[in-house]
Parts: sequence; C-alpha cells; structure tokens
Amino acid sequence: MERTYKVTYAIDYWDTDPTIKIFDFHHEMEDWISEEVSCRVQWFVDHSPYMISEEERDQQEEFEYSLVKIEEIEKVDA
Repeated sequence: MERTYKVTYAIDYWDTDPTIKIFDFHHEMEDWISEEVSCRVQWFVDHSPYMISEEERDQQEEFEYSLVKIEEIEKVDA
C-alpha cells in the first residue's frame, strides 16, 4: 500500500473553499506547507500598516500552521 497526503489549508477558520493539495511524498508536502506559511506570513508583515514585532510574527506563523490540516490516505493497489 502506498500513502499519499491530503493537505487542506484554509485562509481562516470560516473558509468554505480552502486550498486542497495531494502529495505522494511526505517531504514534498512539508516543503509546500513551509513555503505557503512563509508566503502568507510575509504578506501579513508587508501589508500591515504597523511595525510587526518578532513576537507578533511568530504568533501569525503559529496561526497559519493552525489552519493546515493533514490527512494520510492509503492507496490500495488494484
């Protein structure tokens, strides 16, 4: 049996149309999540009208990771 990974990444907790990605390899899934979180946190920092402290940046990163849901899907070879 092979495993694939389904990642659901919402914009916020009320997102009715989150981004859904399927990955065949765990490391690809981790890389994508890390890159997406980094991009969203950077967007938050770049578009804030206020200076963002390191603590606030860390809190935003934690919030972004809380929006990620990972499911392992087992493929059955036919």
